[in-house]
Amino acid sequence: MSEILVLVEHVDGEVKKVTLELLTLAKSLGSPSAVWAGPGLSDAATAKLAEYGADKVYNASAQEIVDYVVAPKAELLAQLVSSAAPAAVLVAATAEGKEIAGRLAVKTDSGVITDAVGLGDGFVADQSIFGGGVNVKSKVAKGTPIVAVRPNSTAPVAAAGTGSVEEVAVALSEAARAAKVVDRVKQEKGARPELTEAAIVVSGGRGVGSAENFSVIEGLADALGAAVGASRAATDAGWYPHQFQVGQTGKTVSPQLYVAAGISGAIQHRAGMQTAKTIVAINKDPEAPIFELADYGVVGDLHQVVPQLTEEVNKRK
Repeated sequence: MSEILVLVEHVDGEVKKVTLELLTLAKSLGSPSAVWAGPGLSDAATAKLAEYGADKVYNASAQEIVDYVVAPKAELLAQLVSSAAPAAVLVAATAEGKEIAGRLAVKTDSGVITDAVGLGDGFVADQSIFGGGVNVKSKVAKGTPIVAVRPNSTAPVAAAGTGSVEEVAVALSEAARAAKVVDRVKQEKGARPELTEAAIVVSGGRGVGSAENFSVIEGLADALGAAVGASRAATDAGWYPHQFQVGQTGKTVSPQLYVAAGISGAIQHRAGMQTAKTIVAINKDPEAPIFELADYGVVGDLHQVVPQLTEEVNKRK
């Protein structure tokens, strides 16, 4: 089977969920090879990668790979493309992942596709464009297909791979050392799960009314053990931080349950959450577009409905 490179997303030695999604996608098309960039590969991480299909793990453990900004990872992948001649390279369509994909495309004289939401035979990518209003199929016409896949677009499925580790040394160019990371500040993680990996997400929109009123959304989220999200209207108004925005210009989520409170359902927001397994909408406007997408809808004032819902959830704990 054709080898497919998958760039591993990891933090403090822990493999991120999006990597498992990419391995699942790669397994359906060939033989996945995970690429670990930087120090920190442990037996547990290797086992996790193998559990989701990695037949090989390229371990580039040099500290300097993460001491500089983005470019070293692109050079590492370019070196592997040259030596291993893979059928394709998959990366996560994060801000960093898309920059790596672009740099890699230039280095290997290849075509690149970003924000793919699916990948089929012949590495034909599905893309959702114009805020989710149009679906298109794209294919790289030159070189090694480099595809940045949107997080939460594929459900990770365990499929055991051999997981053999191969050590890789990479010689960085002077250009790759042009921008150095001088400091890292770790953001304090709260009790709530990470938005893009949460099984349940409760989001608030314009109907919440103010930053103070977001406590109603947070209360329900905490009762459900969920992450908190927000619409673009809410984040643009300054009611909630932008890193919690769900939508085409924010984060893409695909939880088991998505609760949209006070969100009209503009196409920009729908593009970021429409793959959720079950969608519950709460809106006082019965004509709100979100109801077209919802599995369950409540027509009512969220400030009355959500506290009652939170109370009922807490009673059943």
